[in-house]
Amino acid sequence: MQLSGGAQPVPRPVTGLSAFARTLTALIVITVPVLAGVLPDDRADVLWHVYNGGDITVEGPELLVRKKVGDTLSLTAGYYEDMISSASIDVKLSASPYHEIRKQENVGADYQHGKTTYSVGYIHSKEPDYRADTTFYSVSQDMFGDLTTLTMGYRRAWDNIYRDIKTPAGQLVNDPTFHQIANHRGYSLSLSQILTRNTILGVNYELLTDQGYLANPYRKIRYFSPGAGAGFTLADQVYPNTKTSNAASVQLKYFLPYRAAITGQYRFYSDTWGVKASTAELDYTHPWHRLIFEGSLRYYKQGHADFYSDLFPRADYQNFMARDRELAAFRSTTVGVGASYEFAVPFAKSLGKNTINVRFDHLMINYSDFRNALLAGVYGAGNEPLYKLNANIFQVFVSIWY
Repeated sequence: MQLSGGAQPVPRPVTGLSAFARTLTALIVITVPVLAGVLPDDRADVLWHVYNGGDITVEGPELLVRKKVGDTLSLTAGYYEDMISSASIDVKLSASPYHEIRKQENVGADYQHGKTTYSVGYIHSKEPDYRADTTFYSVSQDMFGDLTTLTMGYRRAWDNIYRDIKTPAGQLVNDPTFHQIANHRGYSLSLSQILTRNTILGVNYELLTDQGYLANPYRKIRYFSPGAGAGFTLADQVYPNTKTSNAASVQLKYFLPYRAAITGQYRFYSDTWGVKASTAELDYTHPWHRLIFEGSLRYYKQGHADFYSDLFPRADYQNFMARDRELAAFRSTTVGVGASYEFAVPFAKSLGKNTINVRFDHLMINYSDFRNALLAGVYGAGNEPLYKLNANIFQVFVSIWY
């Protein structure tokens, strides 16, 4: 698309998660459920994360600090950063790689009154073409001799979406003709039940509603055009302005006699766009002296959205059209291993327990209806090989209790 002054749009890919989804992922990290009637310990975490896959590299630091004020209040503050270098399959189809930094700050508080814990927090996320603000609230109640914990949560998010363009001088600026808004609401209900002294059951339900601009301003659909280039033409995606999602999950954790633990969980997701997905995961934790080893296996299966197609028959084929690979049908398997080591800080015994933690995950995604359009010149449009993505995710962090 030609813009005034000769400026050209600069498509940007995502790392497999939208900016809002990445914010929600961070929200899950900073709102770890409070144990029955107990506020989180005073603690500082310093983390470095690296994601590499699909010609995308994302890395950066994270800092999270928790501090109790008296016996009933715990405060949280955190900072998270993504440094993204990209040349994904989406970008290669229409533009060159790019580099950007996403920064996120968050604050939160947990207040305990008797057997009830109230939590509140705020997250601000900023990148050159995306601004996201999220607030979250929850109430947790212990019941039946602290064997049962019921938690209700609500979150509200406001997104401002921009689109970067490259000026004739080579500078990246926000397109003054493009500014969209999206609003998100989330409602959650979870139940934790101690079944036996070795078994804990968890049940969760979440309802999400999204309204506004829900597409990606850089990704394009393609439609069949035999006389044009590689046999297809690119056009803008057209999404519905609303979406409602439902997700339910169940988790069962069993503590083995030799202090190890095994956890199994299953999650089902569906939305009004026609996407249905299932997740099954098995985790194993094994302590050994000052070391704790972890292993996990996760399987995910997703069906495509009703208005998704890798190659549409013609332009304006239907009211809504998308070729975002997040809406495609695919299966993924993730294998992960981790270890943590407990240590004491020399000359600072007052710091108490401290751990250094390492985690590695290997992600393998096989798409069922998303093809490598870069090879259209070799195989013909619509006959390209199905796209596959392998990614490595590495985390190392230090936790200090004080």
